[in-house]
Amino acid sequence: MEGLGRRVLVAAFDGWNDAGEAASAAVALLREEGAYEPVFSVDPELYFDYQYTRPQISLDAEGRRVLNWPETTLWRPSRRSRGTQLWLLTGVEPARAWQAFAGEIIDVALREDITGLVSLGSMMADVPHSRPISVFAGSHNEELRTKLELEKSTYEGPVGILSVLDQAADAAGIPSASLWASVPHYVAGHTPSPKATLALLDKLEDLTGARVPRAQLAAEAAAWEATIDAAAADDEEMTEYIRQLERTRDTWDSPEASGDAIAQEFEKYLRRGGEGPSKPGRDEPPRR
Repeated sequence: MEGLGRRVLVAAFDGWNDAGEAASAAVALLREEGAYEPVFSVDPELYFDYQYTRPQISLDAEGRRVLNWPETTLWRPSRRSRGTQLWLLTGVEPARAWQAFAGEIIDVALREDITGLVSLGSMMADVPHSRPISVFAGSHNEELRTKLELEKSTYEGPVGILSVLDQAADAAGIPSASLWASVPHYVAGHTPSPKATLALLDKLEDLTGARVPRAQLAAEAAAWEATIDAAAADDEEMTEYIRQLERTRDTWDSPEASGDAIAQEFEKYLRRGGEGPSKPGRDEPPRR
């Protein structure tokens, strides 16, 4: 097996898996900066609870009212090119029938000769905004972990649709990996989080070897960080809390957190049911 191969499906969903909108924004940027065509969309009647994820009304260019239903769509590159190409899967996390949902997606992936799956997620965590965004990179596939130097999660507990898709892909013979960015929980009001989106795209490029566009993310990430710096400057409690997080982060061996530390933060996030700490100090930052 040659890693993830040359036809890699990148998946991200709005909702529980998408703190700071970092993961969905990453896939949205890939689609906006590339040339893609839709391959398949699920039937929303089968998988979505409209009281939870309501359809949206909008006006088109001619002023007509248009009803937009929740969706999940798989996109393929409209032009073939040499090297690794990225297919995209984006939409809303389904509310029901997850096994059938995953089965439909994997059937289409097999039809498209997809050779690998990378799921993108983002989580609220006890990390400082002023340091590099850490990304947990893991896989259930032992051969893939060895080849790409990925982590093995030991988490047991509730999961989101990304974990279901990962398992379904591996069962169908499509090796899968997952990337989760850690978004500082105290910046929940400063969404989206372009710095986390940029970190996911950087790691995706490293993992797949595909050329990944970043558009203006570097400038947007710098502006996002500056905005939080300004907000913290007016709050002594937040300033001190951020300094504590920075000291903890700086005790790690390198600018990037160790794989064990990121894995511990990832598993702590899942045990909280996808919720960030309710207030500073609820959980100790991850330590080696």
